Amino acid sequence: MAEFTLHIGNKCFSSWSLRPWVAMRHLEIPFEEGFVRLRTPETAANLAKISPTGLVPVLDHNGKIVWETLAILEYLADLHPEKKLWPVDLGARALARSVATEMHSGFREVRYGWPMNLRRPKSHKPLDAEGEAQRARIEAIWRQCREQYGEGGPFLFGHFTAADAMYAPVVTRFDTYGGELAPVTRAYVDAVLAMPAMRDWYAEAAKEPWPEPGPDE
Repeated sequence: MAEFTLHIGNKCFSSWSLRPWVAMRHLEIPFEEGFVRLRTPETAANLAKISPTGLVPVLDHNGKIVWETLAILEYLADLHPEKKLWPVDLGARALARSVATEMHSGFREVRYGWPMNLRRPKSHKPLDAEGEAQRARIEAIWRQCREQYGEGGPFLFGHFTAADAMYAPVVTRFDTYGGELAPVTRAYVDAVLAMPAMRDWYAEAAKEPWPEPGPDE
């Protein structure tokens, strides 16, 4: 049995589940997958069995329970420093943690205006004024990280880091709803979507048999 069990929700729309899942898959940290189907009458009771907050994701490491996505990524970074989930350079690491935390706590109007839905046909959906300001801020973050620290590869800090994991669900939103993207944005979105781990997540989401969510739910 694997040391880790990562409990997640529906791949079609569980954006928080995607973040540690794609990190562990991409970095080849073996884990078993636990699943709780969301948005059912039984969901709350099923989540209560594995999650102290009633939310996913939750990481079970040989009985040690870690919840909250950033905490999971930090825990994995502590256990596997060789994976470089945070940049080695102090300035880059500070920026990576700053933008990851900003993602964790912000961009509400983008989240609600462009809900993650991997089954939705791609088409532009305008955001309200606040959502548009938040979208522009996300693109500014991506440009800053790429310009300052992205020379070594296609990700925000060159190689894949926890910051990329935190923005992966937003990448799907830009691809689904964003329409024609600026070249720098499109290049980063395409780099994340090309990851084998992301392709696997999309493929498994497509196989989910349940009808939810609706096109803009």
